[in-house]
Amino acid sequence: MKIAISYPPLDIGKGVPLLGQNRQFQWFNSPTYIYPMVPAYAATLLKTNGYDVIWNDAIAEEWTQEQYFEFIKNTDIDLIAIETKAPVVKLHWEIVSKIKEINPKVQIVMFGDHLTAYPMETMENSPVDYILTGGDYDFLLLNLCEVLSSETQINKLEPGIYYRNDNEIKSTGDFVLKHDLNTLPMIDRDLTKWKLYSEKNGNYSRTPGTYTYASRDCWYHKCTFCSWTTLYGNFRSISPEKLLDEVGILIEKYGVREIMDDSGAFSIGNWLRTFCNGMIERGYNKKVIMDCNMRFGALSFDDYKLMKQAGFRFILFGLESANQSTLDRINKGVKIENMIESCRLAKKAGLSPHVTIMFGYPWEDEKDVKNTVKLGRLLLKKGYAHTLQATIVIPYPGTPLYNECKENGWLQTEDYAEYDMRRPVMKTPLGDEKLMQAVQSVYKVAFNPEFLFRRIISIRSWSDIKFFARAAKQVWGHLVDFGE
Repeated sequence: MKIAISYPPLDIGKGVPLLGQNRQFQWFNSPTYIYPMVPAYAATLLKTNGYDVIWNDAIAEEWTQEQYFEFIKNTDIDLIAIETKAPVVKLHWEIVSKIKEINPKVQIVMFGDHLTAYPMETMENSPVDYILTGGDYDFLLLNLCEVLSSETQINKLEPGIYYRNDNEIKSTGDFVLKHDLNTLPMIDRDLTKWKLYSEKNGNYSRTPGTYTYASRDCWYHKCTFCSWTTLYGNFRSISPEKLLDEVGILIEKYGVREIMDDSGAFSIGNWLRTFCNGMIERGYNKKVIMDCNMRFGALSFDDYKLMKQAGFRFILFGLESANQSTLDRINKGVKIENMIESCRLAKKAGLSPHVTIMFGYPWEDEKDVKNTVKLGRLLLKKGYAHTLQATIVIPYPGTPLYNECKENGWLQTEDYAEYDMRRPVMKTPLGDEKLMQAVQSVYKVAFNPEFLFRRIISIRSWSDIKFFARAAKQVWGHLVDFGE
C-alpha cells in the first residue's frame, strides 16, 4: 500500500500558506516553512510498519498546481493524506475533487483542527473518503491503513474517524487521546525531507535548524482563542531522556545547529530540570541551540538560568493583550505584572524572549489597544523582549471565542477564507483601519534608535548578523502583510 502525506500547492496569489505545525493560519509574503511534526511522525510510523510512504510537501518544494496534478496523475498512490485549516478548507475541497477526477480509485483522508471541530461539513462538501479528528492523527492514520490493507472489519477503526459506508457518512465516535507518545519512532528526517524546513524560518538564529515536538500540546490548555484546544484535551509528553536521544541524533547525524521544540508549552518542573541537566551532562549545550514555547509565570529565575546553561536561546511567550480584563475574558490565566516580570527575568538569565500580541478583540476600545501597543513597544525598546510578533486575533471556528462571537453577533463575516489574520473579522469599537495601524505601529519600533542600538550591541557572531538581517526582512514582510 502506497501512501502520500501531501500538502498541495495553493496558488491564489496571497503568499505562502502556513499550514503544518501552525496553530493560527497565516499567509506570509516572505517564504516560511515550518516542519509539520505530527504528519512527519505519521509518515515515519507508517514506514516502520512496512508501508510505502511518499513525503509530498508541494508547498515547501514550491511546486505549481500543474506540477502537483501531474504528480498525482503519474504516481501510483493508494491513499493521500492532507492537512487543512479553516481559511483554506474550501480550496482543499476543490483540490480533493480534482484528485478524484484524475484518479477515482485513490482514497483521500483529511485531518486538522477545523475538521476536528466540523468533520461533517467537509464530508458533505467534498468527496473525501476519511476524516481523522483529534491531534493523534499519526496513530489514527496507521490504524486506518491497517484496516484498509488487511480488509479487516470497519469496526476495528479507532474512535475519531469519519468514513463513508454505502453512501452514508458514519463515525467511530469521539476521539480519545490515549496513545503513548514514547512508543513513537524517532522521526525519519530523510524520509520527511527535513532540509526543506531547515533554513527559511524566522525563528532560527543559526542554520540548519529543525523542530522537535516533545508534548501534545499545552499543559494549560484553556485559552479561548486557540484553535488547538479542539485537538488536545489531554497533555502528554515523551520522556526527557527520549528527547535528549533525539537531540543527540540531530546533532551527530544531521549537523543541526538549532532546535525549536514546538510543544504548545514546554514541560516544566522535574521534567524540565531533568532535560536541562541531561543537555549539560551530555555536552549538547555546547553543540546546539534550543528554543521553545513557554507560559508567563511558569518558571523561576533559577529555571531560566538553568535553561540558559542547557543551551536554550529563544523562548516564546504569548502576551496577547496588555489589558487584564481581556486576559481574564480569554482565560489566559496570568496577570500583566507577571508577564512583564517573566520577560525581564528570562532576559536577565541570558535568554531571548519572543512575545506575541494580538489586536481586534470586540470589547477593546481605543484606549485598550493603545495600552497593548505601548506595552509591546516598551518591551522591545527596553530589551525585555528580544523580538515581538503582532497579529489580528481570529475567532477560529470551533473555539470558545468563535462561539462567543456567534452568540453576540460580533462576526463581520463567516467566510473562512477571510480568517487568515490579514484583516479583522470581528466587529470592534476601534474599526478595521485603526486596528491595522496599531499592528504596524508595533513593528515600526524596529526602526527606533534605542531598539536598534540594543540589537546592534547584542551581536556576538556572524550568525547573529545573519539572523539580524533575516529578522529585518521578516519585519518588512509583516509590514507588507498588514499594510493597506
